[in-house]
Amino acid sequence: QVQLVESGGGLVQAGGSLRLSCVASGRTFSNVAMGWFRQAPGKEREFVSGIDWRGGYTYYADSVKGRFTISRGITKNTVFLQMNSLKPEDTAVYYCAAGSSYFVQTTPGQYDYWGQGTQVTVSS
Repeated sequence: QVQLVESGGGLVQAGGSLRLSCVASGRTFSNVAMGWFRQAPGKEREFVSGIDWRGGYTYYADSVKGRFTISRGITKNTVFLQMNSLKPEDTAVYYCAAGSSYFVQTTPGQYDYWGQGTQVTVSS
């Protein structure tokens, strides 16, 4: 079965950094875009960042632009999210997602596979 597993979440002080990782298995993801979403309690799931099939194009939500960096490994089945200058409003469960398109999509319904999520908590 296809499986996506996130790791790297935890508790960090405001202004600090955290690096999330996602490893996909069960099929190749070398020809599809991947992305990160997050969901806080009582809030809708929101797009954070995406990266295209080759890793050459990246896209970020306005709320994280300039602070977060997405990348993927050479095999294209691994994706990372480097988070710097973290703020309390970044607190959420972060989900890794894999799509069926070459190109980045920004809505949850456009992704085929999802991880279980990893908790990120930023204290003030």
